[in-house]
Amino acid sequence: MIKQKKASSEKIYSNLGNAEVLRLVPRGAGKVLDLGCGAGDNAKLILESNASATIHGVTISIEEKFKAERYCGKVVVHNLEHGLPTNDLSISYDVVLASHVLEHICYPSALFADVKQILAPNGLFIVALPNLMCWRYRLRLCLGVFEYTETGVMDYTHFRWYTFLSAQRILSEHGFCVISREAVGGFIFGPFRRFLHAGLVKRVDRLACGMFPGLFGTQMIFIAKHEKK
Repeated sequence: MIKQKKASSEKIYSNLGNAEVLRLVPRGAGKVLDLGCGAGDNAKLILESNASATIHGVTISIEEKFKAERYCGKVVVHNLEHGLPTNDLSISYDVVLASHVLEHICYPSALFADVKQILAPNGLFIVALPNLMCWRYRLRLCLGVFEYTETGVMDYTHFRWYTFLSAQRILSEHGFCVISREAVGGFIFGPFRRFLHAGLVKRVDRLACGMFPGLFGTQMIFIAKHEKK
């Protein structure tokens, strides 16, 4: 008997938040919009460091909405494939987060256009994406392995995959200026990682991701701006 997979609107994404992304959110950000807000884990972390922030969220899941409302001032149920529910959101946000969202969207052009409309002057669009071309996935692809999983890079609800270069290109093509880019991941230490000095491992990981982000990064993070004309 084949197990029926849940649709995107039925999955509940709940974790500890994306700390690597949230450290890039300015402490003084007044209004934050979290696209694909899940159960509100990012909002929870933001409020812990900036209790005065106003956080709104967008999710495709009604179940996620109920959970996220514990931390978000407003949560709108909406399919981002159709852009943003602009009538239900504020006019401008200091930060718009898209943490592991774009890979779930087939045609992001409408979403990009709407993000540009609701960003405050000098507002930040912070995007995080999984890296399909990280060394471990490159190896699997070379071996002919392309299998979907419940979570991670090969999550079965992903429609698109991006590389370190193609992610920057699509942002640029839609009118965003990428002002910061980085990869988060690690060097190939394998089982020896646990025996090495933590400080050394951290430095080597940072160096590897800095020199070869597309090879050693598991997560790609970009900060972009849109200069309003």
